[in-house]
Amino acid sequence: KRAMDELFSLARQYRTGEDFAKLIRFVTLFRAYSPFNAMLVHLRMPGATYVAPASRWLWNYRRRIKAEARPLVILQPMGPVMFVFDVSDTEPEAGTPQLPREVTHPFEVRRGRVGKELTLTIDNVKRDGVSVSECAAGSQSAGEIRTASPGRKLSFSYGKRLEPKCDLVPLRYELLLNRSHSPEAKYATLAHELGHLYCGHLGTPEQRWWPDRRGLPEIVAEFEAESVCYLVCGRAGLHNPSEEYLASYLKPGTDVPPVSLECVMKAAGLIEHMGRGPLMPRKKKE
Repeated sequence: KRAMDELFSLARQYRTGEDFAKLIRFVTLFRAYSPFNAMLVHLRMPGATYVAPASRWLWNYRRRIKAEARPLVILQPMGPVMFVFDVSDTEPEAGTPQLPREVTHPFEVRRGRVGKELTLTIDNVKRDGVSVSECAAGSQSAGEIRTASPGRKLSFSYGKRLEPKCDLVPLRYELLLNRSHSPEAKYATLAHELGHLYCGHLGTPEQRWWPDRRGLPEIVAEFEAESVCYLVCGRAGLHNPSEEYLASYLKPGTDVPPVSLECVMKAAGLIEHMGRGPLMPRKKKE
C-alpha cells in the first residue's frame, strides 16, 4: 500500500495538460506492455523506448545489461513484480546482429481496422452482466450504458470450443450501440462506455473487480472515459474520436480534471484484454 501511495503521489506531475498529453501518447504507442505498466515505465523513465527483462535481452537479442543500469519495476502477470531495462541500458555482445525494427522503431504509428476485437469484447463483457445491443439512432448519437432493471439473467459462455460451459449472470448493465455506425466507430463507443463502467462511474457489483466511484463531477467522468477510449483505440491503431475532446485540455498552460490515472490505465488494459481472446468467469466471492 505504501508503494502504491508513493507511486500515485508521483503521478501528480501529470496534472498539467502538456504533461498528461505526453503520458497518454507514450502509453498509446508503448504497446509491448499493458497501459498500466507503460505508465509505470513513463513515471520512472519518460525517455524509454523499448524495455525487457535481462533474460530476454540476452536470449532474444544477445545484449547484456550495463553495470551501472538501474532496473524499472513493473507488474508481472500472475505474480508480484518484474524488473525490466530499457534498450539504452544494454550493450551488444560480440557479433550481435542488428536489433529488429520492433526495438528500434517501437513508436511507429499503426493504422488498423477492427476485426475480432469488437465481437470478443461484446462476448466477454457478459461475464460482468453487461448486455450489448444495437439500436437505430441519429448520426450524432453513438451509444450509452445504463443500469439494468433487476431480476433478469444473461448467458455467458466460456471454456474450450469442444467442451463449452455456460453461466447465468445477473443482468446489471445495458449498453447500446448505434446500428448505422462502422465497426470501428462501434468499437470506439464500446471502449468509451466500458470506460465509464470500469472506472466505477456506475458503481460496482464487487469492489475486487473495479471500484465504486459514483458521484464524480461529470467533467471528471467524461475525461476518464475519453482517455480510456483514446488509449484503447490508439493502441489498436484506430482513428481516435476522443482526441478532439481531449485536445482542449492537453495544451500547455492548462490543467486536466482531477482524474484517477490508476482507474484509467486499468480500465484501458482490461478492455484491451477483452478484445484478444475469450475470458473465464469472474471468481465468486468466498
